[in-house]
Amino acid sequence: MNSVIKGASYVLAHTPQMVVYNGTTQTTERVVNPESEYLKELESHLRSYEDCVNYWPNQVYIGNAHPDDLTQVEFPYFDKAKEGAERYGKYGEIMPEAEFLLLVQACDMFEVAKLEKGFVSTYKEAFAADPIITEDIVARVEEGIESAEIEALVNEEHAEGLYLDGKLVGCVKRAHDIDVNLSAHVMHENLMSKASSVLALLYAVRNAEIDKNDIEYVIDCAEEACGDMNQRGGGNFAKAAAEVAGLMNATGSDSRGFCAGPSHALIEAAALVKSGAYKCVAVTAGGCTAKLGMNGKDHVKKGLPILEDCLAGFCVIICENDGVNPEINLDILGRHTVGTGSAPQNVIGSLVADPLERAGMKITDIDKFSPEMQNPDITKPAGAGDVPLANYKMIAALAVKRGELEKKDLATFAEKHGLTGWAPTQGHIPSGVPYIGFAREDILAGKQKNAMIIGKGSLFLGRMTNLFDGVSFVIQANTGAEDNSGVSEEEVKGLIAKAMKDFAASLMAE
Repeated sequence: MNSVIKGASYVLAHTPQMVVYNGTTQTTERVVNPESEYLKELESHLRSYEDCVNYWPNQVYIGNAHPDDLTQVEFPYFDKAKEGAERYGKYGEIMPEAEFLLLVQACDMFEVAKLEKGFVSTYKEAFAADPIITEDIVARVEEGIESAEIEALVNEEHAEGLYLDGKLVGCVKRAHDIDVNLSAHVMHENLMSKASSVLALLYAVRNAEIDKNDIEYVIDCAEEACGDMNQRGGGNFAKAAAEVAGLMNATGSDSRGFCAGPSHALIEAAALVKSGAYKCVAVTAGGCTAKLGMNGKDHVKKGLPILEDCLAGFCVIICENDGVNPEINLDILGRHTVGTGSAPQNVIGSLVADPLERAGMKITDIDKFSPEMQNPDITKPAGAGDVPLANYKMIAALAVKRGELEKKDLATFAEKHGLTGWAPTQGHIPSGVPYIGFAREDILAGKQKNAMIIGKGSLFLGRMTNLFDGVSFVIQANTGAEDNSGVSEEEVKGLIAKAMKDFAASLMAE
């Protein structure tokens, strides 16, 4: 039987100071053009925590609003606060930067993350009050060190500074003197990814209503890589995050595929559970500091706030079929193969039309498609357009070409089968998976019968190949319960008894 989606989580950490000091658009600009007008204006365009919480797409991401609600909000979204917005949502939370730094410190196992004493004493109580943060995690937060020591580490030892409201409050030290894979920069990236993954894991366990010990395997599908000079991407983020989250019965490994990584990982998890190798698998990913403020230049140029100011994380719990929760149907898998090519029609064909055709289905048989769910508030000012809408237009055009959709219905296809983008541009984060939590609930509620998750990746970014990549899968209403519908336990016993009696009679006849 197919494995099922038991629960999902989506978390954000508001990190505006990391936009300034760690996003690659800003760090590159500081090297290439340190006196640029962009850098001078940057900080005046940073959002407050309150503005971040009130932002409609962020509220959708953590589950305080449905994607359908966002379609009713006039575009653009950045200047329209959501009424009744809250820090905590159905799926997760939006954690303030100060508290997130304490979580980062709690995730540090090699004493490279250091925080200033006064900072720790000021924010530790608020961090401990977070309902998802456990006592053992709070206990891992150190008392802190003197600010002078932090300044020396940053100025003399190449440590990466940690800032709050423009003030140096901590740092991440290098973990080796000459190994670039253990530099302060890389350690900072990896700790931020790990911490946001831990937060997502904690919420996923709560949302799935399972015990931490139920999780037997964790797959991390973020975009970072941890290792040293002998194995620069050896891993293992999954087990490292599981340790902090208290998943004592779990092992795990990392799966990477650029933006398509989460979809690959979810298929792998579903297969592991269906095969019986593990009963419960968590697929998780933390955020990517490099992509903070990635489109910042265009936003500032157009007078907009910096909208890419959050690290994002997600987690999906995959378990054995319980006869209730929606399934991942492993018989309907799309694959962008080596021979697919990069033509848009070929890409969509391989990921959408081909797997459905093999299953005897039409494109219009899928209720909702979730491809790259980037927030158009971010991408349109940067010249990338409305990414989800572009995908839906291509899917609709292919459906028309295949005779599965009337040409007159092209204009309404996106409204009927699509979603408005709400996910932060963190690469792997928007790639199909933000809808999984909603899809699970919508299917359970009978609002729809299925959804297709589409992950696409750009393998050429690694300079190893010019290929694109992508995989897709279908989430559907549970069929396990239907298999035994109308057949009671007593009836089953009766059928078995009759079969045994008939078999005995046949032996006597011989």
